[in-house]
Amino acid sequence: MTSLQVNGRDHQLDVDPSTPVLWALRDTLGLTGTKFGCGVAQCGACTVHLDGQAIRSCVTPVASAEGRRITTIEAVTAGDDRVGRAVRDAWVRHDVAQCGYCQSGQIMTATAYLQSLPRGTQPSAADIDAAMAGNICRCGTYARIRLAVADAARALA
Repeated sequence: MTSLQVNGRDHQLDVDPSTPVLWALRDTLGLTGTKFGCGVAQCGACTVHLDGQAIRSCVTPVASAEGRRITTIEAVTAGDDRVGRAVRDAWVRHDVAQCGYCQSGQIMTATAYLQSLPRGTQPSAADIDAAMAGNICRCGTYARIRLAVADAARALA
């Protein structure tokens, strides 16, 4: 049995310790907002937070997440977290999503990045691009993603 804390709730999972967190979330817990993209930590679709840090859940074994806090897109988009709300609102204002497949990973990366900044920090376009690097958008909405992250940072200032 593996103990995981996901979105503030404790879960006992009967999974192999080497099972990627992604599959424990999707298949065992039914949290399907986190997407499978590439399986090799290159696209970012599977991004979740582990103790507040953005990680690729497709290559992170559940054994390494035991005793740590996992936060998924379900908690960020449904919760009342100040940063999550700012990112969600900016995503809508800038009409970021097209197909939407990468959006959970993009939002999780953006929220972790903005949470890591000192309050009031206004990141440059280059800072945002560096923070979001590795999150692939097949539709190419990178300019809107950058605008939304900058907008969310302004809203949080």
